[in-house]
Amino acid sequence: MTGTVSLGEAFKVWARIAALSFGGPAGQIAVMHRILVEEKRWLGERRFLHALNYCMLLPGPEAQQLAIYIGWLMHRTAGGLMAGVLFVLPGFVAIMALSILYALFGSVGPVAAVFFGLKAAVLVVVVVQAVIRVGARSLKNTTMKALAATAFVSIYALHVPFPLIILAAGVIGFIGGRAGLQAFLVGGGHGPKGVNEVADADTLLGEGTPDHARPNLRWALTTSGILLGLWLMPVLALGMTLGWDNTFSQIAVFFSRMAVVTFGGAYAVLAYVTQEAVQNYQWLRPGEMLDGLAMAETTPGPLIIVTQFVGFMGAFRNASGMDPLLAGALGGIVTTWVTFTPCFLWIFLGAPFVEALRGARALNAALAAITAAVVGVILNLALWFGLHVVFARVLTVQAGPLRLDLPVLASVNVASLLLTLVAIVAAFRLKVGVIPLLVGCAAAGLGVHVAGWV
Repeated sequence: MTGTVSLGEAFKVWARIAALSFGGPAGQIAVMHRILVEEKRWLGERRFLHALNYCMLLPGPEAQQLAIYIGWLMHRTAGGLMAGVLFVLPGFVAIMALSILYALFGSVGPVAAVFFGLKAAVLVVVVVQAVIRVGARSLKNTTMKALAATAFVSIYALHVPFPLIILAAGVIGFIGGRAGLQAFLVGGGHGPKGVNEVADADTLLGEGTPDHARPNLRWALTTSGILLGLWLMPVLALGMTLGWDNTFSQIAVFFSRMAVVTFGGAYAVLAYVTQEAVQNYQWLRPGEMLDGLAMAETTPGPLIIVTQFVGFMGAFRNASGMDPLLAGALGGIVTTWVTFTPCFLWIFLGAPFVEALRGARALNAALAAITAAVVGVILNLALWFGLHVVFARVLTVQAGPLRLDLPVLASVNVASLLLTLVAIVAAFRLKVGVIPLLVGCAAAGLGVHVAGWV
């Protein structure tokens, strides 16, 4: 079956997908699969998974890039731009509003109590479940488990930079794939499971390749040049006007670098941002990163939209004579721009050539190795968050090349520990959904505050 769908109808579909895109990349990809493949039958199972595999080879949020790819496949450049912008827009508006409220009232008793409760839920729902979800899909043999363990030790005890870990894993996987080693020839990621397969021939796109989707070097270079300018010109303008030590320049440079090096999906991005924004730039305190994740988890859009909150708070606290709220809003806008503009660049540059990746065994092996390493990185993130949520004091102990973060047991926050344990039971034993768990933990935090326990 072949046919067309109008750009106006596509707008309604992408707006619906954007409004339903809760729960991180796995949930967002499942929503797109349900609506675009099973319900609308715009494209088939094999084409959807092929696009997803390509997006997972790229740095940045794979769910938004998948939306751009399918939007471009259906309606050329306009479709890709529309799908990508709509996917981010609801979350951008919501996070901006929540960031302003947090900056103004985050330290007020009841508001702080709500976020106190949300920390436990986010630790369990976002971080711990991410380890389990991604691990279940990627750690399919001893080699992949060893890669994950090595990545964890490297980042937790040796403090090896995250990009270096991902690069090393990719190289190992690529070499293993080229050598035909079976241990590396496994899948990974967040693809849909347990679905009824829709054949490409039974969809609007059919089995063929649309004319605009065929390789066109001139179009790819022209479009990419425009996007590269839109991405980097604001960064250069900020640095040359305000100086490279200015907070806005640092935000622009850091998140531009993040857009290039954060392979492995949204969960890997969170680990990298947390490490840099909290420990290096000190834009946020450890607990505040969890507050930002709570915002991102309870609003539609990609989970990586939490970077907007990071940029907002970094600029808000370093306003340098500017109105803090205005500085925060500008910081959030700059962050969002340099985080998501590169996603359009990667898709528009590479999508016309994506057919060449079909059956590229070495590249798929590199992806599998990167995904395995990301499990170790996320485990480090879970441990780091858990220590700072449950304990008031964490000490860094140096022993030769090892540098370990260890909790001061006497500083345990009993209320936070109990709430985290309850959240674990609710999520894993009682199978409570994400939104009810977040609401319940927020209410529990407020109750703890009213009782005077925190």
